[in-house]
Amino acid sequence: MRRAVITGLGFITSIGNNRDEVLRSLRTAKTGVEVYPDFVDDPLVPISLLGTVKGFGFPSIDFEDWTFPDTYKMARELLRPMAPNTLYAYFAMRQAIDDAGLTTEQISNPDTGLMTANGGSMYMTYKNFHQFEQRGVMRSPPMAIINGIPGSLYINLVPAFHIKGATLGFSSACSSSSHALGTAVDLVRSGKQKRVFVIGAEDCNRYSVVPFAGVRALSVQKDPEKAPCAFDRKRDGFVGTGGGAVLVVEDLDAARERGVTRIHAEVLGWGQSSDGYHVLASAPDGSGLSRAMVQAMQDANVQPSEVEYINAHATSTPFGDSSEINAVKSAFPEGQRPLISSTKSLTGHGLSLAGAMEAGFCCLSLKEGFVPISAHITDLDPMCEGVPVITKPVDLAPKIVMNNSSGFGGTNVSVVLKKWEE
Repeated sequence: MRRAVITGLGFITSIGNNRDEVLRSLRTAKTGVEVYPDFVDDPLVPISLLGTVKGFGFPSIDFEDWTFPDTYKMARELLRPMAPNTLYAYFAMRQAIDDAGLTTEQISNPDTGLMTANGGSMYMTYKNFHQFEQRGVMRSPPMAIINGIPGSLYINLVPAFHIKGATLGFSSACSSSSHALGTAVDLVRSGKQKRVFVIGAEDCNRYSVVPFAGVRALSVQKDPEKAPCAFDRKRDGFVGTGGGAVLVVEDLDAARERGVTRIHAEVLGWGQSSDGYHVLASAPDGSGLSRAMVQAMQDANVQPSEVEYINAHATSTPFGDSSEINAVKSAFPEGQRPLISSTKSLTGHGLSLAGAMEAGFCCLSLKEGFVPISAHITDLDPMCEGVPVITKPVDLAPKIVMNNSSGFGGTNVSVVLKKWEE
């Protein structure tokens, strides 16, 4: 079996719009969450906080009105069929391509594929249908059939980058981009593809976040220095975010053949499972996620004692965090449990974006020799006893880490990554 390594990273996130900004935020526990005026000004919206993506503006569905940082350029014909999430993904993909040092020929050939994860754009869908009702279909935006659906991400990116290899879109709730990553790893390890772009992206606005208030999943905290607070006794729900993250998963031999000198990490293995329990809630005993973690370690051929850090799914919901702690206790024997933290306490919860974004964070952790803390904890939940949740910086340069993702319907994915060493 071939070896899968990560040779490129790209980030458009609430804690930074490139690798260096993200790294600084993770090292210093700088939050990307802030009070969002669009929520505060609406008496019907019960939440105040959002993990905002800075430098981008989408005041209408007309792409001519959109704003983004001057460092990015976009051809009009590419921008026209996009949603905000697709724009985030496009710029993150440009970063990943530059980071990996890929040429046009290495991007556009049958050996290079693309796996995407996205929930679609409720913003574009709502506004488009409103125009249908008000103006009639024939006077509505011609790209409305494309820019709101979950498939919009690969529909736009495949022609934009002239991708000719395997392409697939994933929509498995908050596990989506981790499923995309695992599938990309399988394609590379089996020799079916030399490299695969893995892309997660979501909008960042009221339409992508506020509906979760209806199921009481969102925090009503008003202070971004206090929430989200995964694993804390006072946690009351997640804070939403959006953005885009891209990883280049590549066959090690193919990377060496083209002269790659910097590898971020090796993906040793992954596992997946289902809870079979509830449409919204994770299994309380964590049995589903535990099976995914055990399967990932078996696939990676590592022992529990070798895993040094877990980037937890931990969204700051009371029952979700508890379920994950139980899963860790089940998958790792007492005395062999790795350090654990939730970077969502800094970024907010990126939904389909989360898995790819946090796998990217794990790559930074391995490459730069640190582990990010779990922010805003002032009263660690007693249920965490026996599990070393990181509340302050620790002196550890991990060699093997795990990233967890879970989603509605009881989907679970765990990915094991290793520090690259020749």
